[in-house]
Amino acid sequence: MKHDLDATGLLCPLPVLKARKRLMALSRGEVLSLRTDDPAAVIDVPHFCAEAGHHLQSSAEDGTAMIWTICKGG
Repeated sequence: MKHDLDATGLLCPLPVLKARKRLMALSRGEVLSLRTDDPAAVIDVPHFCAEAGHHLQSSAEDGTAMIWTICKGG
């Protein structure tokens, strides 16, 4: 099951904090699509995934935003 989180307009560290909270409510293997427009997210999101044990499946530009696809790890 895929879940969406729009974190546009939020600055570091809020996009990652909101993603962490949303991922805590998901089951292992579920997918979160995170939308950000904070330039720091390019560093923060991959680092968060690596540290928390989640799999960053993809990242893509969508105009001025980035779409991150994160699979919840164990």
